[in-house]
Amino acid sequence: MNTPKKIAGIALLLFLSVINMGNIQAQTVQLSLKEALTFALKNNVTIRKARLEAEKGKEMTTEIRSDAYPQISASGNLTDNLQLQKSLLPGALFGQPGEDVLVSFGQKYTANAQVQLSQQLFNQSVFVGLKAAKTAEEYYNLNVNLSEENVLQMVASSYYQVLVSREKIAAVEANLNSLKKTEKILADQYKNGLATRIDVDRVKVSLTNIQTQKDELDKAAFQQENMLKYYIGMPISITIQIPKEELNQMQQSAANLADTVDVSGLTEYTLLKKQEQLLILQKKSKIAEYYPKLSFVTNYSKSGLSNKFDLFKSSSTANWIPSSAIGLNLSIPIFDGFGRRSRVRQSQIEIDQLGEDLKDNRQSLNLAYSNAKVQLSTSVNTIRNQNENQRLAREVFNSTQNNYNNGLATLTDLLNSETSLTDAQNSYTQALLNYKLAEIQLMKSNGNIKSLIN
Repeated sequence: MNTPKKIAGIALLLFLSVINMGNIQAQTVQLSLKEALTFALKNNVTIRKARLEAEKGKEMTTEIRSDAYPQISASGNLTDNLQLQKSLLPGALFGQPGEDVLVSFGQKYTANAQVQLSQQLFNQSVFVGLKAAKTAEEYYNLNVNLSEENVLQMVASSYYQVLVSREKIAAVEANLNSLKKTEKILADQYKNGLATRIDVDRVKVSLTNIQTQKDELDKAAFQQENMLKYYIGMPISITIQIPKEELNQMQQSAANLADTVDVSGLTEYTLLKKQEQLLILQKKSKIAEYYPKLSFVTNYSKSGLSNKFDLFKSSSTANWIPSSAIGLNLSIPIFDGFGRRSRVRQSQIEIDQLGEDLKDNRQSLNLAYSNAKVQLSTSVNTIRNQNENQRLAREVFNSTQNNYNNGLATLTDLLNSETSLTDAQNSYTQALLNYKLAEIQLMKSNGNIKSLIN
């Protein structure tokens, strides 16, 4: 292993981490594709949100699991009966026949404390909910994986777009520098009466056009770099430098590609299948509403009564009366106006709808793979042709320039050959970009996009 490169990579990641956490100032950092992808996995907002959603899913599982555990609660109250309720009783009970006597019932102060325990013995909804919670947790984890794959595709595509944009700018700059030399030579010749004013003006027009083209490319590259930084979660104020890659190493063979891909193993398809499982469990949860529910309940309480506020004193005059109970609660659903039946049917419709999505997704994934495979094969031939075209354009330019210097070619021929060379170079780098984008799409389509960071 190349130790200096390894140390440099570690230093870069530490540097980027400090940038992400501390005060941000204008910095310049060199960024390889693998480093960009690794940084994105740690800092991209979409991925971070998906991971937080997965954490939320774990807590939801714990919440639903709690319904299967014993439920214990305690309660208490203290009441000051400011005015006791009175009732009329026959006076004969108190030695006053023929009269009605008002008698107060109860005590001025009452207190009560109770502890209750309940345990679900049979509740089909709880049992199905436990299975659904575990499946939902797996669903959120798959969603994290899919988010990572989507972000890796966007980052890799954006990275190569920046690289190719810079290659185009380099080609235009080379053309611009060549024209500036030609302009200087013509200006000197014009002073000496060896060139016409129209020739000098034509070169200036070409320089202005090429400078405008470069300005447009610079603006596009700047925007693409900002988009790349946005995708990976890097502050926009950071200036990135992408190591120049050998473009001919980007040419690879597209032979021996399968006609179709097994989509059943792809994250996007697996996520839909997991969603289907959740909908099936949701339907079972609705069906569970038809089942009876049985739970065990027990409680213990103590009630205190006193006409003095001394309920909690050791010398209290209060009477504390204990009570306890144990029992079973049984709930049997009989008729709810067909509400349960409607909910079950709605769940089945959702399952059927997802079944159609699965069919469409399978077709879509196969289509994406097939298109990427065709684009890859086409790009290989295009790269080969454009590379040869670029070589020929350079030979034509060199020959035309030599002839112009010897008075055997016109300025028009020279300007046209320079333009043709720049166009050929840009067409070549664009073909390389198309190839890499197709390659990235192919890797995404066959589930190998994460191999970019391995």
